[in-house]
Amino acid sequence: MEVDDVSVREQLFHDRVRETFICVLLFTCLYILSYLILTHFKKNADYVTDDIEDATVNKIALWLCTFTLSVAVCAVLLLPLSILSNEVLLTFPHSYYMEWLNGSLIHGLWNLVFLLSNLSLVVLMPFAYFFTESEGFVGCRKGVTARVYETAVVLLLLSLLVLGMVWVFVALLHRCSARETLYDLWECYLPYLYSCISLCGVLLLLLCTPLGLSRMFSVTGRLLVKPRMLENVEVDMNCAAFEEASLSRKINKMRRRASPWQRNLFYPLVMILLLALTVVCVLMVCFHVLELLFDETAMPRGMGDPRFGTASFSMLGSLGAAVQVVLILYLMVSSVVGFYSSPLFCSLLPRTQDTNLTQIIGNCVSLLVLSSALPVFSRTLGITRFDLLGDFGRYNWLGNFHIVFLYNLMFAGLTSACLINTLTWAVQRELMRAFGTSLEPPVFFVVVINGNFILHNIYSS
Repeated sequence: MEVDDVSVREQLFHDRVRETFICVLLFTCLYILSYLILTHFKKNADYVTDDIEDATVNKIALWLCTFTLSVAVCAVLLLPLSILSNEVLLTFPHSYYMEWLNGSLIHGLWNLVFLLSNLSLVVLMPFAYFFTESEGFVGCRKGVTARVYETAVVLLLLSLLVLGMVWVFVALLHRCSARETLYDLWECYLPYLYSCISLCGVLLLLLCTPLGLSRMFSVTGRLLVKPRMLENVEVDMNCAAFEEASLSRKINKMRRRASPWQRNLFYPLVMILLLALTVVCVLMVCFHVLELLFDETAMPRGMGDPRFGTASFSMLGSLGAAVQVVLILYLMVSSVVGFYSSPLFCSLLPRTQDTNLTQIIGNCVSLLVLSSALPVFSRTLGITRFDLLGDFGRYNWLGNFHIVFLYNLMFAGLTSACLINTLTWAVQRELMRAFGTSLEPPVFFVVVINGNFILHNIYSS
């Protein structure tokens, strides 16, 4: 009996070490990727200065931002990796090489991402911002240590203020429970605070994703070579050769380098693919709206004991699971495009080698809020039937039928409206340009002559 107990403890120890090693390896790869991304956009002048103290502070803040961005990328991959892991275990149920892939590992990843997301949003990113703005207390010796002390004091005061506001808000909603569980900080107030942050992220996704789905067509169109209706490419390029000679061959046009296959086939296929993904998303959400009316299991909820490898989370099996993964990643990309396309957040758009540290911090916080809300967002819309793991499924508002139902209706309506508007305008623009008619809206200005106001078209001769 004792021998069996020892073997069980050894197996548990080996499993824990293996899971820890896998998590560390995954996070290290994501950290390196995040660091390469941030160094591509950061302004080098902030890190190569005569003031060694400022350069050190900026480097520490950059490391914290890299950590936060890697957590955001891991949050994006949580749901796709979980769905794919379940399908792999279904395909290879008794494979010796797949024994490391189990429910304990996936559940641990969800809990780890939840913990690191809280740490980044509540501690690391505020610390990075206040650290870059700090100068040390008056009368103290200047240096990095003095800045750390000032940042720690400011962050402590801010934490007390936020927790006090959260306690007051909980007390207004649940008076008895809030007063009795004041000591229960970890189990009550921090999850409740993160639940509010996640709700803000889900609402932000509701606004940004429909806009991003409509903007994906124009963004992709700028990256690819468009086919030209009623256009002779060779004649146009011969005419443009004189202009290129006058510019000393500084302009190397993309259309000349593109093959006829790229010009006439690749672009339409990509546009059709984007349209198909968007339509599938809308249809799945509409189907989920009907499910909410007749099936209680369609409501998003938490999964206590993840049983991987027992059943597929899609009615279409592995193919449906692959479609779910593609749709989840497509929604995330669209939400990021919509986020940077919105008038409120377009100023945060990073520029190559010209993004200051404050903008980097703002981008990391925004991406973490969006990515950490992605699992809840995907499950709420019915894109996947994979229930939420760990603390992600503890949000109270997930069990409110009216909130979930209204959220699905709003997403389907906003996405359909943006998609119809975008496609209608794009078709009109292409047809008018193909037949030589300008689609630019008339622009007028007012001219005052002898005290009289005259409305004049700016395009008129």
